[in-house]
This record gives sequence, structure tokens and C-alpha cells, in this order.
Amino acid sequence: MAVQFSSGRRRRRRALILLLCFMVLIPLSCAAPGMRISRQKLEVQKHLRRLNKPAAKSIQMRPNFHPEGLYDENKVASRPRDRPKTITQLWHLNGRCPEGTIPIRRTKKDDVLRASSVKRFGKKKHRTIPKPTSADPDLINESGHQHAIAYVEGDKYYGAKATINVWEPKIQQPNEFSLSQLWILGGSFGEDLNSIEAGWQVSPDLYGDNNTRLFTYWTSDAYQATGCYNLLCSGFIQINSEIAMGASIFPVSGYRGSQYDISILVWKDPKEGNWWMQFGNDYVLGYWPSFLFSYLADSASMIEWGGEVVNSEPDGEHTSTQMGSGHFPEEGFGKASYFRNIQIVDGSNNLKAPKGIGTFTEQSNCYDVQNGNNGDWGSYFYYGGPGKNPNCA
Repeated sequence: MAVQFSSGRRRRRRALILLLCFMVLIPLSCAAPGMRISRQKLEVQKHLRRLNKPAAKSIQMRPNFHPEGLYDENKVASRPRDRPKTITQLWHLNGRCPEGTIPIRRTKKDDVLRASSVKRFGKKKHRTIPKPTSADPDLINESGHQHAIAYVEGDKYYGAKATINVWEPKIQQPNEFSLSQLWILGGSFGEDLNSIEAGWQVSPDLYGDNNTRLFTYWTSDAYQATGCYNLLCSGFIQINSEIAMGASIFPVSGYRGSQYDISILVWKDPKEGNWWMQFGNDYVLGYWPSFLFSYLADSASMIEWGGEVVNSEPDGEHTSTQMGSGHFPEEGFGKASYFRNIQIVDGSNNLKAPKGIGTFTEQSNCYDVQNGNNGDWGSYFYYGGPGKNPNCA
């Protein structure tokens, strides 16, 4: 009996792992004769079928080259109080995916229904890129998005890297979000903008909760028709079985408590031209094929790192949605959120400290940014804020 119970337990455990690792379809219920099904429901069901595909083996393609200098920062010992803790994803508590498969977060009907339309599900709104060189005060909240970033421009860039402090910022309205990410940008800031983005976000509209989640995004036409979050449309090709896009990150940093961070690298393969993403030092997650882009098929013209929030101005006042830790940068380590060891990939496929770093924020009384440089953290900055406060109406 003990052997039979153990075998059944293993089968149940494997079934649970497969549920986490594959998009398992729930059969549609049968409608009684004469039952009316709304057009919206039909569109949602059709969209879910496209997203929740049956399990399939992935093609285990690998990048031809990594940027040189990739692990250099690990050779520098951090001060004990600054040493980051181990971080993982919540679904790892239930197991791992079999080799040759990838974990995909299941999309539910409620996820799609929270979007403004089926067509817009999983997509950003227009004008979400911070443009530091045109900070017209009259246009501060035209797009409803606010930022606190560091950036470089004026050269050709073939990738970027950062170690990003992870928090769980409070969101005031379900239609708002808070994220911390890097942007790899090509083209103008008009309708031809190319963008690759990766980091962490809290987005109740997209995920249905307030968890901090790993995410990616891409667009080749300034968010108009192309691109989406994670794997919600074709584009990003995942190859890794360990890390799930859109899955919760755990644990997160606490104010005056333990600090946790994640490392993200995105770079262009010099041989094939695809843009690859790596999480930490061990996980090459996948790639964006070069053919998705126009300008980024060659190189990026700007790199940005930092935070972004949606300010929907509830009740005609500035949102209290937090960026980063929800505290201003001057509070420093353990209180304010940071990016450290920020780097760019140059034309020789070398990781280097960026030169001529600028900073930008639309309203420093709401969200701010302060950069610096030292031996342990290289180029770094603290950023974020609480949003609405006596100085940010």
C-alpha cells in the first residue's frame, strides 16, 4: 500500500508540475439549444485558444556569443550589508518544468475581460517612453505616464545590463501600474519607435493581483499594432525551462529590511542579429528575432534604465501609486530602490560602463532619481517616490 500511495503521489506531483509548465486547455462548456453567446464572449474564447496552446517541445537555440566581461562584477566582493539575497519565483515551490519545455503563465478569461478590448489585451498604451530631451512641463501628464530614469544616447548600443532592486509598490487604482525596467530603443520617438524592455512590474489590470512579476515587452511601431507583454503574442521566443515570464518574484525587499535584486542582460548576437535576454548569471531566457525590428535590426540609439508609473489622476489629484520602494532616492540603501552595475554593450560586444549618463524625471517632487559611481556598484542610481504628497498635488 505504501508503494502504491507513493507512486500515486508522484503522479499527482508530476501532473501539478505539468499544469504549471504547459498551457493546458480547459474544454469549453456546451451551450443549451437557443442559448445566446455574446460576441465579446466568442472573441474572448477565440483569443484564449490562440494563447493557451497545447504543450509543445521548444527549439533549444542558443546565442552564438555572450558579451565579454559578463561576469566581471561577480569578481568584486560586495560589502556585507549590500550583498543581495537569493531570489526566485513562487511557482518554483511546486517543482520545475521538464527539459525541452518552457513555463507559460496561463491566461484566463478574467485576464482578457479586464482589458479595454480583446485586441488591446497584453499591450501598452501609446506614448509610454520617457523622452528626456523634450520635457515640456505642459506635456508632463499628457500620456498619463511618469518616469524617473537614467539614460545614455548619441552612440550605437548593442545591449544593456543592470541589477535591479525588487520591491512591491502600492498601486492606487487597478488601471495603474508601477514598473522598473531597462529600455533598448531605436528610431525616433514617433510612430517608428523600436523598443525592447525587461524588468519587474506590479499591474493589477494585466495580472489580476498586486504581485511583483518578471516581464518583457517589445514594439516596432511605438505600441500601435505590434508587440505585447511576455508571451501574449508572437515575437519573443523563450527557450528556458526554469524562469516563467509574468510569474511572481519572491521574496521582495523590505523597508529597513533584507534587500533583493535581479540581474537582467539584453544583447544583440553579433552573428545572427537576434536580441537575447539573460536573467541572473545562469538563465538565458530567449530572444527577439532581428526581423521584428527596423532600427534595432542594426543597433539601438538610446538606453534607459529606471521606473515608470501610470498616473490616472484619480479624483483630479496626482496618484499615490508608488515607484520603486515608494521612497525618495535620498533615503539610500535599504529604503530607496536602486539600479546598480548598469552597463552597455558596445560594437565590439564588450560590456562597459556607460559614458555621459543623464537623468530625467517629469516631476521630482513626485518621483526622483539620483545617480552615482563607486567601486562596488559601478554606475548606479537610486530612484522612486510616493507619488501624491504635500509637494506633489
